[in-house]
Amino acid sequence: MRSRVIAWALFDFGNTAFYVVILTVGYPLYFREVIAGGAPNSDFLWGMAFSLSMACVALLSPVLGAAADAGAGKKQFLAAFTALCVAATAGLWFMEGGMVQAGIVLLILANIGFEGGLVFYDAFLPEISSARTYGRVSGYGFAAGYAGSLITLALVFPLYAGGFVPENLMNVRMSFPVAAGVFALFALPVFLVLPDAQKHRSVDLTIITAGFRRTRETLRTIGTYKNVTRFLASYFLYIDGINTIIIFSSIFTRETLRFDVGEIVLFFAMVQTSALAGAALFGVIADHLGHKRTLVITLFLWLAITCTSFFVTEKSAFFAVGIFAGIALGSSQSTSRALMSQIIPADKKTEFFGFYSFFGKASAILGPLVFGIVSTWIDQRSAILSVGLFLLAGLVLLRRVEVPPIPKT
Repeated sequence: MRSRVIAWALFDFGNTAFYVVILTVGYPLYFREVIAGGAPNSDFLWGMAFSLSMACVALLSPVLGAAADAGAGKKQFLAAFTALCVAATAGLWFMEGGMVQAGIVLLILANIGFEGGLVFYDAFLPEISSARTYGRVSGYGFAAGYAGSLITLALVFPLYAGGFVPENLMNVRMSFPVAAGVFALFALPVFLVLPDAQKHRSVDLTIITAGFRRTRETLRTIGTYKNVTRFLASYFLYIDGINTIIIFSSIFTRETLRFDVGEIVLFFAMVQTSALAGAALFGVIADHLGHKRTLVITLFLWLAITCTSFFVTEKSAFFAVGIFAGIALGSSQSTSRALMSQIIPADKKTEFFGFYSFFGKASAILGPLVFGIVSTWIDQRSAILSVGLFLLAGLVLLRRVEVPPIPKT
């Protein structure tokens, strides 16, 4: 079992290379400053591309999750989405100034691969842990992920050191295939070590049809899973706020606080370090205090972070905000996944993780668009404050979620 947990966690170690380089540090700035040429609507274009990719994953996730539960298994879907992400990420090497449409298309494809694969990756959690260890094993995965992002930042920092000036753009572009290579390398153990207990038939039209059929049946009866639907409604709102903060964070530090590239990399290294600690520490705390209580604490922390970000003007103060944001990030992602594992029916775990993904991705259609619109019409400070409304609404709904007792054995 330990080798399976390690293999599973290594996938998180690898996929955060995409997360940190393409979604948070390197490509957002490269897209805004080089590909879009600093156009006034670049925030809107970035938010739109992210929202479109999330919409695609939201539509695919429940059906493919149901197909996996119907006998197709998880690993072949995980492999296909991982390959798509790696290929599209490597393809960003070819993007240059003015290639807005191509840059958006590759971002959409890469993020579909990244987010689509997480549906099947997350669904392995109940198979490699028990009800009493969901929190800590989920935390181990996210902790490994944050460690991977730190190592990736160390790898690409020399490439970013020269900034986004014309003579250094080839180095910046090199960071994209580096991220793709790290992801591909550390994704391999999950395919070599983890068994696919659900797989007993190959993917074909009938299995996809079965996925549609199971999804339709679940949608018809989902009202009977009232506790799960309460949590998913809450998750829909608060994860929207968290995802929006993540994808616009480097743009906010660059445009509003005037960080240079070196400061941005250092800032995100601090965020990832504190997130690693938050995921590992709060994973253990959640197994003792309870996943719901831990999540409530984390969401209050996020609300404090958004309010503080609205007022902060000094770079040093924002570095302090980043430390707490990292702790909240590690805790909220890990605890959400563990709480979902605790409340879903065992025979529908992949399908329900498909809905978990659906609600997370569908929510991300709205948040980035709201941020982009508010940022364009008013400013980025007002936009980041508006994100707090999603967090607050999610926190209110979370209080209605009931947590089943954990078995003693």
